[in-house]
Amino acid sequence: MSTFMAKAETVERKWYVLDAAGKPLGRTAATAAMLLRGKHKAEFTPHVDCGDFVIVINADKAVLTGKKLTQKYYRHHTGWVGGLKEVQYKTLMAEKPEFAMQLAVKGMLPKNSIGRQSATRLKVYAGENHNHQAQKPENWEK
Repeated sequence: MSTFMAKAETVERKWYVLDAAGKPLGRTAATAAMLLRGKHKAEFTPHVDCGDFVIVINADKAVLTGKKLTQKYYRHHTGWVGGLKEVQYKTLMAEKPEFAMQLAVKGMLPKNSIGRQSATRLKVYAGENHNHQAQKPENWEK
């Protein structure tokens, strides 16, 4: 008896739809990261990218619990002197809810080539319409 190792060329990828309406941003992001990584599959192999495609809809209706809307900030540096930029999550969720969801999911993926490759399979939409009906995505309700 031997241990099964998945191969990159034999991985079968499915499409899943996650609805973020009324759910915490972090919980939705954690579920998306798990699906992107492939941890829900029995043939999960850590060193092989065996995850699926994930479509997150209603990102603008995701909820931040507690006082995170006013106390949490997205910070980045431009590279110039004095170039630290801050955006309050209240503003970020109002203007770019897709970016907030992508940022949350990307932070939960591994910081290596597999994580970067997995992040490209994430599709986030602010509303409930998406243009991936041809892929026949399944709803993920767990």
